[in-house]
Amino acid sequence: MRVWPGRPTPLGASYDGFGTNFAIYTGVASRVELCLFDASGQETRIELPERHGYVWHGYLPDVRPGQHYGYRVHGPYDLSSGMRCNPQKLLIDPYAKAIAGRVKWGQEVFGYTFGDPFGPPNALDSAAHMPKSVVIDPYFDWSGDVNPQIPLHETVIYEAHVKGLTMQHPALPEEMRGTYLGLTHPAILEHLAKLGVTAIELMPVHHFVHDQHLLDQGLRNYWGYNSIGYLAPHDEYARSPRSQDVVNEFKQMVKVLHRVGIEVILDVVYNHTAEGNHLGPTLSLKGIDNAHYYRLVHDDRRYYFDYTGTGNTLNMRHPYPLRLMMDSLRYWILEMHVDGFRFDLASTLARGLHDVDRLSAFFELIQQDPVINQVKLIAEPWDVGEGGYQVGEFPPQWSEWNGRYRDWIRDFWLGQRRPLAELGYRITGSSDLYAETGRRPYASINFATAHDGFTLRDLVSYNEKHNLANGEQNQDGANDNRSWNHGAEGPTDNAWIVDLRTRQRKNILTTLMLSQGMPMLLAGDELGRTQHGNNNAYGQDNPVSWVDWANVDEPFLDFVQRLVALRNAHPTFRRRHFFHGRTLMGTDVRDVHWFAATGREMTDADWWNARVLTVGIYLNGDAIAYRDERGQPVVDDHFLVVLHAGDESVEFVIPSAEWASSWTVALSSFPDLDGHPDRWTPGQALTVPPRTVVVLTHAVDR
Repeated sequence: MRVWPGRPTPLGASYDGFGTNFAIYTGVASRVELCLFDASGQETRIELPERHGYVWHGYLPDVRPGQHYGYRVHGPYDLSSGMRCNPQKLLIDPYAKAIAGRVKWGQEVFGYTFGDPFGPPNALDSAAHMPKSVVIDPYFDWSGDVNPQIPLHETVIYEAHVKGLTMQHPALPEEMRGTYLGLTHPAILEHLAKLGVTAIELMPVHHFVHDQHLLDQGLRNYWGYNSIGYLAPHDEYARSPRSQDVVNEFKQMVKVLHRVGIEVILDVVYNHTAEGNHLGPTLSLKGIDNAHYYRLVHDDRRYYFDYTGTGNTLNMRHPYPLRLMMDSLRYWILEMHVDGFRFDLASTLARGLHDVDRLSAFFELIQQDPVINQVKLIAEPWDVGEGGYQVGEFPPQWSEWNGRYRDWIRDFWLGQRRPLAELGYRITGSSDLYAETGRRPYASINFATAHDGFTLRDLVSYNEKHNLANGEQNQDGANDNRSWNHGAEGPTDNAWIVDLRTRQRKNILTTLMLSQGMPMLLAGDELGRTQHGNNNAYGQDNPVSWVDWANVDEPFLDFVQRLVALRNAHPTFRRRHFFHGRTLMGTDVRDVHWFAATGREMTDADWWNARVLTVGIYLNGDAIAYRDERGQPVVDDHFLVVLHAGDESVEFVIPSAEWASSWTVALSSFPDLDGHPDRWTPGQALTVPPRTVVVLTHAVDR
C-alpha cells in the first residue's frame, strides 16, 4: 500500500476526500507501525515514514472512511523510568473519531505477565482482543442548526443518561431505545418541553471500557466514567453498528435538540483513563508514552499517582495531554456542535505538582481559547486527593456543582438541625463562595440529587444504602442521605408516610427551583423513579438504573412541571446579580427580606438558633436589578416563600402591609394549600402544616 510523508497536524486520522493522513505523538518511540485491518480482521502493518518533533505521521492515498486501524509503538520497556512500550499490544489512537468493538479481557491486553507485574513485557499479541480505531468522513449536513445560547441565569439543567432515559419508554420503537436517536423521538422531546428544562447534561458519551471485574459479575460500566477515546462517541448508544453512522447519529441528536431549543452539555472525564494503575491493561496512552501522559510517582515511576480513585491520573503538566484535552473540547464544539461541558473531578485537572492551582496551565488555556471559553463550563470541584475539595475556588468563567448547597438543603428538610445562617447563603446564590471573585449567582449549580447517589424518591425513603447488587458487600457508595423516615424505610403501605415522603420531595425540588443559581434536575426524579435504595448503581445497566416510564407518579410530575414553569416565568427566581439590600433605584425597599414565623424580621439570634425551623423569604419583584435587551428595567411580582421543616404545624403571620397588601398561594407542597383561592392579608396567620413549603405571590400592576 502506498504511503507518503503526510503532515504532523492535525493529530489522528484525517480524511480529506482523497486519502487519509495519520499522525500520532510519542516522545519515546524508536518507530511506529500503523496497523490496518480488513473486514476479516486481517492485519497490514505500515511503518509511518516521517517524524516531526515527536509526532510520527504518514499519508495513505488509498485509505477511505470505514477503515479500521490501530498502532504498534516500538520503544523502551523500562518500568523504572516509567516507559511501557510493547509492540505486541495494538493501541487505540487517542485521537480516533470513532472506535469499534469491545475489549476482550484476557492476558493478551496486559503489558506484563500475570503474577509478575514488574518482570519482562508480555509477548502475547493483543490485536484480536482490542477495539479498533476507525477513519470517518467528517461531512454532515448542519444546515439550519443554531446554538440556542440560553443565558446562564435562565438555564435549567436535566442530568440524563442516553440509554437510561430512553430504554424503557413505551412510545419508542425497539431499535431507538437506548440510543442517541432515541433522544430525538417526539415522546422524549415533548417530555423535556413540558418539563421546561433548557439543557440536557449527558453522562459520559466518550468511548469507554466495561471493566473486567464488572463483566465477571454479570454487570457493566453503565455510567461510563472509564474513557478511552476522547473524540469518539460511544458506539453502544447508536442504532446502527457502522462507525460512520455512530458519529452521524450523535450529530443528528444535537441538531434535533437544538431545533427545539435544548442545549447539549457533555459530562467529560479527562482526569483519568480506563488503563488503570500498574496492574491495568495496555490499551492506548500507556503503550504510546506512559511517562508523559500519566502522573507517575516521583521516586518510583513504576507506580501512578491516583487523585481519582480509579488507578491513574492524566498528567496535565505536560503539553501533549493538555493538547489532547483541548483538541477534544474544540472537536466536540466545532464538529459535534455541543454547548458545554461538565468536567468530572475537575480539581484533578488543575493540579500543578500536588496542590490544586487556580493558575495552572489548564485554566490559562481554557481562559484564552477563543472557542472553548464561549461555551458553558461546569466543574465538579473536587477529587479524592488531599486538598481536592475546591467548591468556590474555580475561576470566574466557571460554574460549579455546589456540594455545600446539596448538603444544606438536605439537612434542612431531612431533619439535621443546624442554624439557618448558611441556608440563607445557599438559597440566595452562595454569594459567600462566588461574589468576591466577580462571579454571579449562576456560578452555583444547585442540586439535591445527581447520578452518584440516591434518587430523590430514595433520598426520602431510605435511611441506609442498599448496594448489595453491586457485588461489593454494600461497602461502596456513601451514606449521604441524612435521611429522616420516622423509622420506616423503603416501600410502605402507610398512607401517612407515603404522603409525607411526597411532600418532602416537593419541598426539596421547590427549594431547588426557587433558589438563585442554576438548578440541575436528575432525570427521573420528576417521575418518582426509585433505585430501591442503591445509591451507587454505576454497574447496573438494567431496570435498576433505567427510567421507569411504566410507573410514573403523574400528580408529582404535574407538580414539577408547574414548579419549573413558575421559575421560568418569573425573573425574581433567576437573577443575574446577587441580592444587595436595596432596589435598583436606591430606595429603602430591599430586594430580599427574611421573616420569622411571628411576622417580624429575622434577627441574628434567629439565624444562629438551631431550633428555628421556619423562615419566610420576601423577594421584591421591583428589584431584579437588570435591564432587558431593549434597556428596559426588568420587574416582576412580589413573592413570599415560606419554608417550614418542623414536625408540627406552625402559624405563620403575614408581614405588615409595607411589603404587600395581600397574598395568594402560587404553589405549595401541601395539597390542601396548593392553589388555595383565599387571600392572606397582613397580620393574618397562615397555618403551615409540618414539613411544608408555601409560595405566596402578590401581583404587581405594571
